[in-house]
Amino acid sequence: MSLDALLAVATFVAVLLATAAGVTHLTAAALLGAVLLLATGVLTMPEAVQSVALSQGTLTLLFGMMVLVRALEATGVFAVVAHRLLPLSRGKGSRLLIGVVMLTTVICAWLPNATTVLLIGPLLPPLAQEVKLDPRPLLILLVLTANSAGLLTLIGDPATYIVGTGLGLSFGAYIRQISSAGLLGVLVLLATLPWLYPAIWKARFTLPQQVPPRLHHRRALGLLLTVVAVMLALFLGGELLPVPITPDAVALAGAAASLVIVHQSGLISVDRLLSQIDWSTLIYFMAVFVLIGGLQRTGVLADVAEALASQVGTAGAVPLLLVSTALLSAVVPNIPLVAALTPILIEASRQAGLAGTDGTVAAGTLPLFAALMLGGTLGGNATLIGASANLVGAGIARQQGSPLSFGYWLRFGVPTLVVQLGAAALWLAACAAFTNR
Repeated sequence: MSLDALLAVATFVAVLLATAAGVTHLTAAALLGAVLLLATGVLTMPEAVQSVALSQGTLTLLFGMMVLVRALEATGVFAVVAHRLLPLSRGKGSRLLIGVVMLTTVICAWLPNATTVLLIGPLLPPLAQEVKLDPRPLLILLVLTANSAGLLTLIGDPATYIVGTGLGLSFGAYIRQISSAGLLGVLVLLATLPWLYPAIWKARFTLPQQVPPRLHHRRALGLLLTVVAVMLALFLGGELLPVPITPDAVALAGAAASLVIVHQSGLISVDRLLSQIDWSTLIYFMAVFVLIGGLQRTGVLADVAEALASQVGTAGAVPLLLVSTALLSAVVPNIPLVAALTPILIEASRQAGLAGTDGTVAAGTLPLFAALMLGGTLGGNATLIGASANLVGAGIARQQGSPLSFGYWLRFGVPTLVVQLGAAALWLAACAAFTNR
């Protein structure tokens, strides 16, 4: 292995370990790693920019959805919806838990999971305190549901988008071929509620007298919801139009329309809305893609792909990838892990004769890529550091005076991962059997 390759590997591993150990902020660690590759000459600046450009679809999708979400948030619609959880629970903890899962699932199918947690998370501790419940299990349930429901659509989780677009799946094709795995994950999560959340499940409480939050600028909300409806239609059928429109382009168009609406209606200034965008996450992804570019340019990814190619197509490849990816995602952030493994898996499929030189892969490899999605996404549920949504939820808990410890999270995350992985293995077996027919 060349010196450049050693530097690329060492930098990538160091960034993952620093993030997992909480040595510094994940964005700072990734950006420092990217700068180190530039300073040591592993990558030139044009090569680094090219690495980011190759992943512009993920970045554009995230940015567009963030703008739309912030515009909707300014209308108060999310606060109004979350407030309805208590009346709908009718004083029963079991109904409250189910309500959290259902609300999160509906929203997270269309918004990135970390964004969903950022929107709903701050509303849960005050609700829990009103009825004298521990808010920590509710926050953990919110995050676990968001990570699981992110598998429902191509845009529900950055990890699914990275793998799905790498595989060449359209929004509609993803729904037909993968979404049932996400639905199964949510159903399994529902089945764990009486077991993992018994105190809240059995709780009975008196509903407090609250002044319900109100919507602001109903006309702007109506226009924004129209934008959402058009975007959903284009997500489903945009790539079938005479001039195809990809999900990232749809998200960018929706963001532009949202900015016009908020400016013209006076709902919120464009400058203020843009200042509320999660730029830290976007910069983090850019830096991670530069790190992956270093691995690719130095030939590390090709070497790993060659070793992996011998396993592609074997009977044990799918379960091995599912379990190994899940275990890795439990201790390192899943998005850089999935972003690094996707090109490796594509290259391995090509070397095994299951993909063309243009990167398109055969239909028979779908279970393999689905295993990467499921392992990477569900594995993040296990620990506090497994996914960006987990870190967002922990930050909210800390700000609300109910900090989540690493050990406390394991009581919920590990059992959830075990049962979901079992269900995912069964789904993948059925998928493989159907694909090989």
